[in-house]
Amino acid sequence: MDDEMMYPIGDVARRTGLSVSAIRFYADAGVVEPSGHTGAGYRLYDIEAVARLEMVRTLRELGAGLAEIRRLLDGRTTLRELASAHLDVVEREASRLRARRAVLRALVRGPGGVEQAALVHRLVSLSDEERERLVEEFWADVSEGLEENPRFVADLNAVAPRLPDEPTPEQLDAWIELATLVSDPEVRRAVREDLNARFADGVGQLLVSPAAWESYARAEPLLRDAVAAQQAGVDPDSACGRELGERYLRWLGGMFGTAFEGVGSRREVAEGLSRLEPEVLADMEREARGHADGDPYERYRYLVQVVEGTLEAHHAELAGYAAAFTWLARALDPGGVGGRG
Repeated sequence: MDDEMMYPIGDVARRTGLSVSAIRFYADAGVVEPSGHTGAGYRLYDIEAVARLEMVRTLRELGAGLAEIRRLLDGRTTLRELASAHLDVVEREASRLRARRAVLRALVRGPGGVEQAALVHRLVSLSDEERERLVEEFWADVSEGLEENPRFVADLNAVAPRLPDEPTPEQLDAWIELATLVSDPEVRRAVREDLNARFADGVGQLLVSPAAWESYARAEPLLRDAVAAQQAGVDPDSACGRELGERYLRWLGGMFGTAFEGVGSRREVAEGLSRLEPEVLADMEREARGHADGDPYERYRYLVQVVEGTLEAHHAELAGYAAAFTWLARALDPGGVGGRG
């Protein structure tokens, strides 16, 4: 070869960022051998060999072994295949690091202790199937006493966390708290007692009965139409507003087995609707603060939304429904309480 197109090992070291000893090692290991030698026996490398050494350095920094690099340089594997294999390794390591960070963050916030560290580490390390089973066991426990409302119980159990493949620190923190929450026997007892007090009998039982669930499903198209009309700026006292108001009254009458025909009953419905928006907005503000009132069931629902990253979207949807309730109140009673902004 022409010596003018060759580089001595010192120049190669400066070009590639490798040490002279590393370049010699790769040559002796048969990874990138010299392209030639001087008359005195010093190693020389052409531009192709320099490029191969630069690739070797990059691959080594990414964790590739010498055997893998030899297969790549010999054409027995492709760069895509090698990169794909190492991407899997890097992603697994990144997942472990995220879990470790979540454990450390939880320990910094908490009272500390070996037992807590072991618990938090176990919770973070659960597989998707184990997470689902933990939540299923929680709802099987807390729904005891609600057997007459199987649709309601199934809906409760469906509100399970789905941790993303690449969760944020906030999502991991929320998952740790949620898993700790559902594992606590005292929390389970409190939620079971609360749900039974609210929905095991009386009006509460009727509100979560299969018939009520079917009625809620029939109301969904109506509410979506009301949301769309309100957001489009349709006057509630227009023909569209009055038609939606009548649809709402028919649905409500079917729900409770009564008719809302007189002015007084329409105004009563409008008054009830007009109170919903401030109540919903207050609940949303309280939920955004993480439910400082200590209600474990509400805290569970909040944490699930944080884990799944749906809190903001859920709040936007609720705000739309809340505004639509006020709009419907004005449609039902334009000159009364519903008509006063």
